[in-house]
Amino acid sequence: MEHIRKALEQAEKARAEARSQQGSAATPLPTQSASETATGDKGAAGIQYQSTKVISVPDAVFEKNRLIAALAGHELADSYSMLRTRVLQQMNANKWNTLALTSPATGHGKTLTAINLAISLAREVNHTVLLADLDLRNPSIHEYFNYQPTTGLSDYLQNDVPLSEVLFSPGIERLVVLPGREPVLNSSETLGAPKMVSLIAELKSRYPDRLIICDLPPMLATDDALTFAPYIDAMLMVAEAGGTRSDDLKQALQILKDVPLLGTVLNRAETGSRGKRYRYGSD
Repeated sequence: MEHIRKALEQAEKARAEARSQQGSAATPLPTQSASETATGDKGAAGIQYQSTKVISVPDAVFEKNRLIAALAGHELADSYSMLRTRVLQQMNANKWNTLALTSPATGHGKTLTAINLAISLAREVNHTVLLADLDLRNPSIHEYFNYQPTTGLSDYLQNDVPLSEVLFSPGIERLVVLPGREPVLNSSETLGAPKMVSLIAELKSRYPDRLIICDLPPMLATDDALTFAPYIDAMLMVAEAGGTRSDDLKQALQILKDVPLLGTVLNRAETGSRGKRYRYGSD
């Protein structure tokens, strides 16, 4: 897989550059300062969104689209609470605040897992959460909230649309979403472009209580996840019980061998009479 080989070389170069820049402050982005202030994203408590669009999402939409972490008392919500605890323990221990989710191939539930994890993290009152849709070829996070954005990440990166016009809140306290809007064909180049790298550096450094959850494309479909890996703190792999091929999972993990990996979420695993659950385990 020639594109994977080239991506590995580029990722190693990017990691070296990122390490050499550690300890230096990110250059503030003019459009971000205004937009982030407008969101009221100043801490974990008492957030009031002034400019960021707040949409109303009925529980029926959460239920239909399997956003179970948003449903109080749902019988499977504990699965995400346990995943949240494990993730927080490792991220706090390493002083990380940026986590990306990927999978070996398509259709294994990584986007749904990313959204539910972000919601569960936002319900932990010590953190604000930014959920970023970085699956640029197939942006779909907004669809789970039954929302069609008029602007997306590509508009910010390519057309200088202010970030405040892109972000939205699904009515869940402490959670803001950075959506995509339309597919980006040169997605790998876009994720590695200076403006994208500067954006993620700014988002990572601005508030100490913010966690950033990124939904990245599958590992074996494109080199996007590997291209972006140097700019996040750690990865979480999502696999599907009965769906993910063992060889694909091994290959994806081998590609990420130089990237901190929190573990693997086993999606749709049977756990007794309560039906399909999510499991978390280190590799």
